Amino acid sequence: MDETKNTPTGQVPTLADVAQAAGVSTATVSRCLNLPDQVTEKTMRRVMEAVDRLGYSPNYSARALAANRTNTIGAIIPTMENAIFARGLQAFQEELHQSGCTLLVASSSYEEDLEEEQIKTLTARGADALLLIGYHRKPRVYEFLEKRKIPTLVAWAFDPEVSRLAVGFNNRAAMHELADIVMAAGHKQIGCISADTLSNDRARERALGIRDAMSAAGLDPSTLRMVETTYSIENGETAFHELMAHPEPPTVVMCGNDVLAVGALRAAAAMNLRVPEDVAITGFDDIELASVAPVPLTTVHVPHRRMGQFAAQALLDELNGKKPDSIELPTAIYRRSSF
Repeated sequence: MDETKNTPTGQVPTLADVAQAAGVSTATVSRCLNLPDQVTEKTMRRVMEAVDRLGYSPNYSARALAANRTNTIGAIIPTMENAIFARGLQAFQEELHQSGCTLLVASSSYEEDLEEEQIKTLTARGADALLLIGYHRKPRVYEFLEKRKIPTLVAWAFDPEVSRLAVGFNNRAAMHELADIVMAAGHKQIGCISADTLSNDRARERALGIRDAMSAAGLDPSTLRMVETTYSIENGETAFHELMAHPEPPTVVMCGNDVLAVGALRAAAAMNLRVPEDVAITGFDDIELASVAPVPLTTVHVPHRRMGQFAAQALLDELNGKKPDSIELPTAIYRRSSF
């Protein structure tokens, strides 16, 4: 049944329709919806019964015009095809919801031009603030956001030399720490499966972390054998085969994330290579897949949920006129059977 037919006007129900149906003033209806602590339980029940019966929904567009706020936050992530960003984004959404904000999510598929288009679209739709992944984007994008005074926060990365608001971790230092363990175990022939390092600053920093550790261990960082590909298990498999086809194959393959590492594990099994006896494999992120892989992965644990929570709090603070500081979160090495 079309509940709008129960309204006096036969149109989309209004605040006045709810007030008439409940036998109260429009001011009382407004208090019930916005300041429920200021009305009695009996009045609240009458008003909410009328709201449910009529199918009334507040006009958020009108509220937004009046307050110059939409209480909508945008987030643009590189992909929805794996779990890398899921846990952090869930915590981000939960924190926003507690403050009455709605989250709009877009996925750029790791395409710079598409991300730029999505930034402009979310801004045009009234997003009060934006969460973006990593620092890498054209200067004109940041100029666009600054001209429109859209608070923006970078997550999944932290660079102490960049003043832009960020809640994340130092990708270079995190991979350096893992690579130090690899070098200490005596590995000298090192392979790496990475995302595109040209447009992905997190991937670029992780590769630099490996090279830093190689230099510190007295190895030539130019000998790092690296295959760049897009994130997927299948691409991890293909890249592993390419690395192991070398006349002197690596004794350890360090992967830019756990998804690529699981692909490497599958390829090793298909080649009858024992992990870690014949070749060690490491990941990055510590998504759920890492601990349930056929050979559980040694990986860098990233505090995804804390990152999402702190990112939401920082953006909300900025929207409320405060000046939040950037936050660097610690990572940890989780040792499992693959190394």
